[in-house]
Amino acid sequence: MESILDNLKNLLQKDERLVSEGELLKNKVIELAIKLDKDMIESLLSDEQMKAVFFKQIGKATIFDKDKFIKFVSNKQFLPDSYTTFKNKIGLVDEKGEFISEKKEVVLSWPYKDCILEGGMTKEEQKRDEIFWNEILAPDEISRLLDPKVFTNAKRIDKNGEHKLDNFKTDENGDIKDNLIIKGNNLLAIHSLKKRFAGKVKLIYIDPPYNTGNDDFKYNDAFNHSTWLTFMKNRLEVAKNLLKNDGVIFVQCDDREHAYLKVLMDEVFGRENFISSIAIKIKAPSGVATGGLIFDVKENILVYGRKKDIEAINNLVEKEMVDEKSKTIESYNLLFESEGVEGDKIGKLETQNGEIEIRRMKDYVIRKINFLEIKNVSEFYVQNFEKIFRTATLSGGIEQKIKELIPDNDLFSYYYTPTKGKYKGQKMKYYVYKKEGILFLRENAVIKEQGRKKMIFKLEQLTNLISKDLWQGIANEGGVTLKYGKKPEELLRIVLDLVTKEGDLVLDFFMGTGTTCAVAHKMGRQYIGVEQLDYGENSAVVRLNNVINGDQTGISKQVGWKGGGDFVYLELAKWNENFVEKIQKAKTKEELKQLWKIMKEKVFLSYKVDIKAIDENAKDFEELSIENQRRFLLECLDKNHLYVNYSEIDDEEYGVDEEDKKINREFYGN
Repeated sequence: MESILDNLKNLLQKDERLVSEGELLKNKVIELAIKLDKDMIESLLSDEQMKAVFFKQIGKATIFDKDKFIKFVSNKQFLPDSYTTFKNKIGLVDEKGEFISEKKEVVLSWPYKDCILEGGMTKEEQKRDEIFWNEILAPDEISRLLDPKVFTNAKRIDKNGEHKLDNFKTDENGDIKDNLIIKGNNLLAIHSLKKRFAGKVKLIYIDPPYNTGNDDFKYNDAFNHSTWLTFMKNRLEVAKNLLKNDGVIFVQCDDREHAYLKVLMDEVFGRENFISSIAIKIKAPSGVATGGLIFDVKENILVYGRKKDIEAINNLVEKEMVDEKSKTIESYNLLFESEGVEGDKIGKLETQNGEIEIRRMKDYVIRKINFLEIKNVSEFYVQNFEKIFRTATLSGGIEQKIKELIPDNDLFSYYYTPTKGKYKGQKMKYYVYKKEGILFLRENAVIKEQGRKKMIFKLEQLTNLISKDLWQGIANEGGVTLKYGKKPEELLRIVLDLVTKEGDLVLDFFMGTGTTCAVAHKMGRQYIGVEQLDYGENSAVVRLNNVINGDQTGISKQVGWKGGGDFVYLELAKWNENFVEKIQKAKTKEELKQLWKIMKEKVFLSYKVDIKAIDENAKDFEELSIENQRRFLLECLDKNHLYVNYSEIDDEEYGVDEEDKKINREFYGN
């Protein structure tokens, strides 16, 4: 074994990419192995010993055993550093009593896939060195980490300000009907929601960090892509459990992780439950694009259902405003001045899906619109909104039979009564004019206020391409800003309109400045928002306060929003997480030294930690870099006690007051 270790080190050190200041970069070695780097593989093949150990011969082909190589390099005996040596010396062990350095986990598909990434950043600029707390937690430890947490600082917020929360609003079934805003780690928060909200959420929309290097995903890791996938997998798995049977999840991302996210969501939600990947235009190309072959103007929304068949509630979106410049008036140019009266029945059709009955119309008046006689086209169309139509060719088997029953070019009405589906048994009326079907403008358009005027907007069915400039002019929406850009309220209105109705529950656990919750509030949906980053004066709470007080930006005029309503604010009760933040903020070794003294007395340390051994080797600790000191102290913390578990609410150690106990017991239904 020793000769293999030494041989491999000597071989890898010849590659300049793998060496920094004379030291081999273990993470870079693993990264290149994952990518099946041609140069590194050729180097390994050139050595007979490496070829025998890390390659398989299958027929005439020589196959690189990537997993075996990564497992070998991941072994802590390979390239132990001062941090690893110190850790071994002071006796951190696993549940079997073995040194952590001897652990040999193998993960497939991507590194850390079977791990839990707590992901506890609280500030945008923060850079987390601790990815998986340097351990793969055992299943029983993971369950405790993800146990329901205690909520604190509960208050109800309405137009009159903040009030102490006395109780939650519930319906006759005992379901909580309050809008909730939760501050704290989103993974732990959504696990805490399972008790009361599993299977009750109609729509989840999330806009997570995209792992671009410039966004909120600032985890300092050579496996940044793998870290992001694990981060998302942990959250998507519990999100699935929160969805109703007919629930839908929308996840927005850019092209960097889009393909990988699609495969991940196929795994979590089932490939058969994939609904669509919507491309959205987020900006217009400006000037001459530099730094790339193609100018990037879009993002994507992946859409999955909890089940395969999801019915749309409203899948019509605005296409254009109807005025003298509109293309709509070129086709919608007939006016139904008088319907007349129905005559005798002239035919009847029995089909597989329903019955059709046809009647001739008498004394009707239809004329073509003469635009030369109209002073104001848009005003004319508003006034005659119910009467304007166009005709379209009847095509298909049933339509052809209808045409055969109609003897001439007069106007006919026909009634269709379906025998199955959503409109089973309902009699629906249609018209045929000159052997073509009549399509009324009112069926594909809406009247909305535009400034002081009423205008008609033509509608079309939502497609997987949204090219409208939704991002234009959204800077002031909600009275808040977001460093890396917020989402337009109109986009969320389209999403909510598509599959929800009033009273349905909407969840966003990457809430940001609260666009999803603001739109849900204005549209009369119940909502839950979770956010762990601190946005200060641009937080979702500030925005929702503005909404309650009648905010008129965004979709307010469109939906007739005048203000009102309330929401409940909650925080996850921190424990060891308080010390995580203090360790991250420490600027000097002296601060970390003082923190260790406090930690020994006040925090829950991992059972793997030998306090006496650490203190006896204080000099070795002091010689570590400040980054490794931080890393070590964070690893000493018991990850099951980052926040207070609800199961321990009565433990005096945590000091949970009686008001918090009452609210938590009500929330968890005890």
